[in-house]
Amino acid sequence: MTTHANDPLERERTHLSSSRAALRAMREDVEALDIKDVTANWVNAAVLERQIEDRITALADLAHTPLFFGRLDYTHAPGAEQAEGAEGEQFYIGRRHVHDADGDPMVIDWRAPVSQPFYRASKKEPMDVRMRRRFGYTGGELTAYEDEDLTDASTADRASQLLQAEIERPRVGPMRDIVATIQPEQDEIVRAGIGGTVCVQGAPGTGKTAVGLHRVAYLLYAHRERLARTGTLVIGPNRSFLHYIEQVLPALGELNVAQATVDDLVAHVEVRGTDRAEAARIKGDARMAEVLRRAVRSGVTMPEESVVVVRGSRRWRVPAYEIEEIVRELLGRDIRYGAAREALPQRIAHAVLVRMEQAGEAPDDRVQDAVARNAAVKAAVKAVWPAVDPVKLVLRLLSDAEFLAEHADGVLSAEEQAEILWAKPARGVKSAKWSAADAVLIDEAADLVARTPSLGHVVLDEAQDLSPMQYRAVGRRCTTGSATILGDLAQGTTPWATASWQEALTHLGKPEAAVEELTQGFRVPREVIAYASRLLPAIAPGLAEATSVREAAGDFAVRAVSGGELDAAVVAACRESLEREGSTGLIAADARIGALGALLTEAGLPYLAPGEETTAEARLTLVPASLAKGLEYDYVVLDEPAAVVAGEPDERTGLRRLYVALTRAVSGLTVLHAEPLPGQLTQPLHAPE
Repeated sequence: MTTHANDPLERERTHLSSSRAALRAMREDVEALDIKDVTANWVNAAVLERQIEDRITALADLAHTPLFFGRLDYTHAPGAEQAEGAEGEQFYIGRRHVHDADGDPMVIDWRAPVSQPFYRASKKEPMDVRMRRRFGYTGGELTAYEDEDLTDASTADRASQLLQAEIERPRVGPMRDIVATIQPEQDEIVRAGIGGTVCVQGAPGTGKTAVGLHRVAYLLYAHRERLARTGTLVIGPNRSFLHYIEQVLPALGELNVAQATVDDLVAHVEVRGTDRAEAARIKGDARMAEVLRRAVRSGVTMPEESVVVVRGSRRWRVPAYEIEEIVRELLGRDIRYGAAREALPQRIAHAVLVRMEQAGEAPDDRVQDAVARNAAVKAAVKAVWPAVDPVKLVLRLLSDAEFLAEHADGVLSAEEQAEILWAKPARGVKSAKWSAADAVLIDEAADLVARTPSLGHVVLDEAQDLSPMQYRAVGRRCTTGSATILGDLAQGTTPWATASWQEALTHLGKPEAAVEELTQGFRVPREVIAYASRLLPAIAPGLAEATSVREAAGDFAVRAVSGGELDAAVVAACRESLEREGSTGLIAADARIGALGALLTEAGLPYLAPGEETTAEARLTLVPASLAKGLEYDYVVLDEPAAVVAGEPDERTGLRRLYVALTRAVSGLTVLHAEPLPGQLTQPLHAPE
């Protein structure tokens, strides 16, 4: 391609080609490293090889991912600590840093301080930026650019057409990063310091999930050494959701962030059973922590006999009352059960050493350790402070009515105790049909015995659905670190869904966390979010109604059909959606999924399950309403809203499930129903201001 000096687009394409060549050279330099003479042993060599492999992977040029998406032209040089150069210097903003052979930057990482004005500069506050340029791409090729002059404060800020096109662009495949489209209020959350926990209440389409993932990427950039030591973790509601988001962080150059569900965190036993809704609610109640604390400590008894330690020809006696004082002091300190059990023999041994010193001996630490391992001391510890197996303890609580009653007295009512007791006690740990809530109880008990390791930063998405005990389980993983909590109270679809973020943050152990609210939607069309918002007074009356910055209204239709025509109408709507570019999700009540799957197969429409990656050839996904949360599709066909509501144990949860289903659409939504719509959807539409 011939470069035309006076054609700005060609100059930018040339810079893109040069930047990609520089990135290849950076990668080749790493690939050419010879570490044979710099490693002292095989362990160092293995570690260094792994680091080099990670670096090579991070320097990959993703063909369909733009290397840079913007440019800043500064009025003055931004500062020696950020970059050197003359006034009017230009910086290309992209997904990672790229430099040329002389070390001069060709692309600046979006997380660097000099990149911040790309997201926050405005004509009111230009932040010394003269001009902001955005680039448009098609399949990885630079095809357009758009300039915004920030020096003229008299003209209003106008919406970027390229930005709008990027937000509305149809998608096939997993979740895309939004680094090119981050808005000022989102950027403030992304760049918040690592020291504090941030809770983001975000309406559908406000980008809260992407904000959380970009926050992880930013923190890893700004505090890499610290987080390399302490670790990071992204927690999602289910495997389908984690698969959907898993490619966002690698696209941002971050490869070593663990992902898990809450069930993964507490996988101490195999979950093979399910609880009734009321039993699950009680097991998830924070009061269960006190029941478990009592049960864990219930085995501690006061000594009735002295401890006599024989060393050589001497016998050293520690009376029962002195050991009782030690035990009561350890109980009063409220340290973990296992740590106290390990401290007890050392405390008894210390009492013996005091007697030795009083008798004129000069024992040292080795003698104390030997006394602590003495058979008499070990026997006393075993009798007074027996070991606790968390799994067996929870098994007994749920199987033994008397044991539960003893430790739940004054905490749980007799009716609540009866609700969580197993109707048929399990014979043992392996034969028990543990539920997901039981596994959380075991995790709590395990932490009462031994401290759970803490990570540097945890991102918890779809947090509104967690029980208080699940919040405690997550909080244990970041007691010494910080967290980013993401969710929407209106989308809480469990019987134990949190009523307020303050309550949730208290259970998490982060009551001081700041709560930020995102109400501007970027993905859901205006008509769709307005229609879904009719449900808000019934499902979350305290929340502000979401608005959409989308200029396009989107395709939206609500069609009533007769009962015999519903199946045919669903197939026709799916065919109609598939004629357009992008992905289609058919969302229905869980009980309808089997029948709809057979219907689609008969109609010759291949479909995917949630979490399976859409491709150009396979763009239709059949989605049970229970798994729709967090997912997005360009077009959504919603089957029978009344059935979605009826599929839940109570109306509020059902309406919240419907709210989730209605807000999965990015470009168009078709609602098909044979039964009457829920009354809330037939109320007059409140026009957003």
